[in-house]
Amino acid sequence: MIDTLPPLRDVIRDHDLRAKKSFGQNFLLDLNLTARIARAAGDLSGADVLEVGPGPGGLTRGLLAEGARRVLAIEKDARCMAPLAEIAAAYPGRLLVIEGDALEVDALAHLTPPVKIVSNLPYNVGTELLIRWMTPKDWPPFWDSLTLMFQREVAERIVARPGSKAYGRLALMVQWRADARIVLTLPPEAFTPAPKVSSAVVHITRLAEPRFPAKAAILERVVAAGFNQRRKMLRAALRGLHPRIEELLVAAGIPPTARAEEIGLEAWCHLARLLEGRAV
Repeated sequence: MIDTLPPLRDVIRDHDLRAKKSFGQNFLLDLNLTARIARAAGDLSGADVLEVGPGPGGLTRGLLAEGARRVLAIEKDARCMAPLAEIAAAYPGRLLVIEGDALEVDALAHLTPPVKIVSNLPYNVGTELLIRWMTPKDWPPFWDSLTLMFQREVAERIVARPGSKAYGRLALMVQWRADARIVLTLPPEAFTPAPKVSSAVVHITRLAEPRFPAKAAILERVVAAGFNQRRKMLRAALRGLHPRIEELLVAAGIPPTARAEEIGLEAWCHLARLLEGRAV
């Protein structure tokens, strides 16, 4: 036990917290596992932590026990407010709980840098939240690192390398601006209720600036065009971007007959720079 609060199974029973599919809930009840996830985020003692979808508070307790300076927990399920209030009472002044949708709450108003985001993300909004955090208007973003649990398939897409089936827009978007690695994998039976798939925790550390120069909007359009028709050769998939796309591909060191999944990040950025200032 990491604190003097009751076991999570008792909390769920006492508050009648059966997981709801509409909230994408799968509760992680093993406090040893939630502590491992908290530790995977690194030293928390000097940081504010943003947690999305805390549910009954297993990971929240781990974050606080591991020394987080302060935790901001955003929870959509009103049923979870009471157990989270009990955790707040056990850690005076260190836990702020906001009832609301993480896609709509202005978390920045309640956080003091440095900020780490650590969450067992609800499956139904996990990828959307990651994309928002990776594509702010200005870089670097408000956070220093992300330690996030996803379905294992999504986690593998985030860390994928060129040439693999998992490699695509998500890998490029994350790896352009950050280092990403899978730090923990969890079987379905670790959760209540057990999902149909395995899960994995990804640790993402932001870079001070993107790995290679490119305009974000142009890079996203080029990559999207390539992977939207990933079975086509790039000279065909990217034809709509520029009338002389084959010449630009060659100039970027990309064989026009290659397919999107074969091309590394640096070459995609080179192509985006060549297209800069032209109609794409």
